[in-house]
Amino acid sequence: MTSSATPAAEAARRRSFAIISHPDAGKTTLTEHLLLAGGAIRLAGAVRARGEQRRTRSDWMKIERERGISVSASVMTFEHQGLIFNLLDTPGHEDFSEDTYRTLTAADAAVMVLDAAKGIEPQTLKLFEVCRLRDIPIITFINKMDREALDPFAMLDEIGSKLALDPAPLYWPAGSGNRFKGMVDLRAQTFIPYERNSDAENMPEAVALKSNAIASVLEPDEQEEALEGALLVQEASKPFDPQSFLEGHMTPVIFGSALRHFGVNELMATLAAFAPPPSARAAVRGTAETHVAPGEPEVTGFVFKVQANMDPNHRDRIAFVKMCSGRFTRGMKLKVANTGRQLSVHNPILFLASDRELAEEAFAGDVIGIPNHGVLRVGDSLSETGTLRYAGLPNFAPEILQRVRVKDPLKAKHLKRALEGLAEEGVTQLFRPSLGADFIVGAVGQLQFEVMADRLKNEYGLECIFEPSPFAEARWLGGTKADVEDFAGKHRGAMAEDIDEAPVFLAKSAWEIGYVADRRRLPSPPNPAWTWFGSPGPLRGRRMTVVWAFPTRLRLPTATSLLNP
Repeated sequence: MTSSATPAAEAARRRSFAIISHPDAGKTTLTEHLLLAGGAIRLAGAVRARGEQRRTRSDWMKIERERGISVSASVMTFEHQGLIFNLLDTPGHEDFSEDTYRTLTAADAAVMVLDAAKGIEPQTLKLFEVCRLRDIPIITFINKMDREALDPFAMLDEIGSKLALDPAPLYWPAGSGNRFKGMVDLRAQTFIPYERNSDAENMPEAVALKSNAIASVLEPDEQEEALEGALLVQEASKPFDPQSFLEGHMTPVIFGSALRHFGVNELMATLAAFAPPPSARAAVRGTAETHVAPGEPEVTGFVFKVQANMDPNHRDRIAFVKMCSGRFTRGMKLKVANTGRQLSVHNPILFLASDRELAEEAFAGDVIGIPNHGVLRVGDSLSETGTLRYAGLPNFAPEILQRVRVKDPLKAKHLKRALEGLAEEGVTQLFRPSLGADFIVGAVGQLQFEVMADRLKNEYGLECIFEPSPFAEARWLGGTKADVEDFAGKHRGAMAEDIDEAPVFLAKSAWEIGYVADRRRLPSPPNPAWTWFGSPGPLRGRRMTVVWAFPTRLRLPTATSLLNP
């Protein structure tokens, strides 16, 4: 069924939000219970539960289910209170930060989950900084209040001092751990009692603070403590200002226990009331910078994630596309800005983790999946005209390079196809050395190799061995064909090609890179964190984590300082 509303009106109904946290703060559990609160599922799967009926919807990969961790971003779409929500669940482990950072480019708001016993942890701080760079407004959910927790005033102080945000509690807890009795709704002046054995369908009703009913849920000393705490925090904190929240200066704070579904309905209501719809997005049309509004008629979007083998039986490859403007309809033809290739999108899909259904239409703020076989890559921009490019997505230099080989030599060709399929996701990088038969895989962290080995075994039936390689750094080359061939001829033992057949120099250390650069009078290599996606030209801008070019200038408009003679 299609909508008769305008693209602008439909975009105003969309809410795309990501959930960020340090590992084990309860992010995946909260995701499940938000889906439950939004009516998307009937049973929240416990991370440690057994049985297929209690699997988490967001952790759909086999390794995620076995280890109880998230290693891949998931997208879940559901409708609630007349709004269309796109929930983006992100990996919490720092080895998969790249996937998380890219997913945040598709989010218009974020829920920051804090462990009540630990406060702000290192990974949370890193992800917050990414949100700040993108001006993403943040809602704070302080989880696990049913366990022993830090003083809530201390947690508010930490948010203010470490994040430079004004915390604005919408609710205030009464105790923690065994003494946790519930929380005060500071705006409604009601008390929401906590019952350990309650569930999503049988949550206790709120009672007025200044009523006789409060005596049925709190003892006199508990009443006094709850009222005093609520009064103190209202005097000490700034009142919640929706505009300050949208501008990234203030964060509304909610306390609860995701495992017990406590505070989740309140978080869902806060998202519905205050999370922003999609806004205009920076882009380049031709050579001119512009901003694309959600209500503009041309259909546009960008690929922020590619996932291989969501259905291992079909070896599928799905590109996750954040729609930015227009009314997309099934069967529409779109062009890839980086290659000029035209796609007929006959089978676009909507997601509920690994579940899917055909999308008849989509609007700005929606996330759709486009099945493809290597045509779309992370960072690609799609539009009807093919002239629009959205700003780049983050990419990181591999910090670890390892050789990979298959135990059964007869399956070497299968290994090549499998590695290429996984590398197209953009989380790991694949190099084929000029000398030697073994592939080299680059990753940000050691856990990525463990996940890759597990996926090669379970998704492709390949038993593989990962071994240390002699290389520690990778630099992409650019310039005239003669320059590249001359350099490659003098460093043949250190040359490789990436998945796009672009030349790459593999160095044993950062010192070696500096030494070679000095000898050839090349420009100094940039910061390893530098990145830019979406360039024209043969390299397409993909996986160009660090471009190390010869004096001949490449057509990379945002990186000309790296390439000057």
